Amino acid sequence: MSVRDTARNQRDASWVPRKRRGAELVLTMMAVVIGVAAYAAVGLGTEGTIPADTFKLGGFLAVVAVATTLLVRRVAPYADPVLLPLVIALNGLGLAMIYRLDVGRQALDPDRAAFANGQLVWTTLGVVAFAVTLTLLRDHRRLQAFTYSFGLAAIVLLVLPLLPVVGREINGARIWINLGPFSFQPGEAAKVCLAIFFAGYLVVKRDALALAGRRFLGIDLPRGRDLGPILVAWLISIGVLVLQKDLGSSVLFFGLFVVMLYIATERPGWLVVGALLVTAGVTLGYWQFGHVRTRFDAWLDPFTGDAGYQVKTGLFGLAHGGILGTGWGQGSPQTTPYSFSDYIIASLGEELGLTGLMAILLIYGLIVERGLRIALTCRDGFGKLLAAGLAVSFALQVFVVVGGVTRLIPLTGLTTPFLAQGGSSIVLNWLIIALLLRISDQTRRPAPSPASLASSDTQVVRLP
Repeated sequence: MSVRDTARNQRDASWVPRKRRGAELVLTMMAVVIGVAAYAAVGLGTEGTIPADTFKLGGFLAVVAVATTLLVRRVAPYADPVLLPLVIALNGLGLAMIYRLDVGRQALDPDRAAFANGQLVWTTLGVVAFAVTLTLLRDHRRLQAFTYSFGLAAIVLLVLPLLPVVGREINGARIWINLGPFSFQPGEAAKVCLAIFFAGYLVVKRDALALAGRRFLGIDLPRGRDLGPILVAWLISIGVLVLQKDLGSSVLFFGLFVVMLYIATERPGWLVVGALLVTAGVTLGYWQFGHVRTRFDAWLDPFTGDAGYQVKTGLFGLAHGGILGTGWGQGSPQTTPYSFSDYIIASLGEELGLTGLMAILLIYGLIVERGLRIALTCRDGFGKLLAAGLAVSFALQVFVVVGGVTRLIPLTGLTTPFLAQGGSSIVLNWLIIALLLRISDQTRRPAPSPASLASSDTQVVRLP
């Protein structure tokens, strides 16, 4: 080996990735400014003056930004520097839009409940969950030891809404449980548990699942006996659809499993099998269950009858917004049913226009891109699959929500991450970001040098 090669190897061994915590702080402060400016613009658009509690919201977002940045700097110094600012920007925009809808809804009916203050409380709980996860979970690989425990927890969480005492049916879907004065959607927590379970299971079983079976129409399909897990996932998805009348969660859970299976085995045949099973399940649901048929009819023809009223008004709102939007507080998004939750994307599209909506979708795309980047660079199989699963679940949820609002696919009722009103959604999505940051920190952290390892080995040998 030449002197030049030796010097290059020494330089590569001593290279340490930049932490970029300073850049994260700057981006986070920019995200805070976006949220506060949106809140102030809502007041100017609806009442002609800046809301009195703008400084309260600004202080809240500033505290969240500084506290989370300092926490990441301390317990995950090598974590991805872009994820946290993106999330705070979305959270701030969601708070501003919910406040704007509160003003519009109460102008129509003063007795209607306001959701902005409750969303602040749930955001606080989400940040607490984020901090606890990052502080207590110092190595994501420890989760692999509890693979089947998380699988059992996911099943329990999915069954809870079906119990007669705690379960609660809202808008025809039995996906809620009561926790005192609050209601919680356990399917959001089940999504995280399933991602951990799938990652742990597939790391161990992917060699068997990758074995080729028969070749059909140029596609290598898996062996028959390896179809068991995907058939079970399909049946669970259909069970959720039948018992809870929740089309969105069944599609999300099954899509999560199929995509993670494809990532683990690199076999396109699994995608083909998954697509066929989804088609069969949706067809069965359409012909057997009236609520599924109603949603399909509203999707195919929202302008006939009352079933498509929500879809129709949402489309009118998007058309009213046009390219640049009506401006904060200048539209009428409150006339759309559930404009603060299921249809908050339509509300934002009306007042921010196609331009603002594309910017929001770009933020979502960046979050998914960072998650997939973390998966690509992760050095262990479990972390790679878990990061990919969390990013894919995030992408699937956004696609299903936006696709339903824009009439690309039937409406499913899932929440828009970090934007829509909903406590369970915002808390669990903050927890997902914490898991991604933990995996990212472990991935980007420099490996111990051979000299330090040798020194530590020597010290261990010399112990009496």
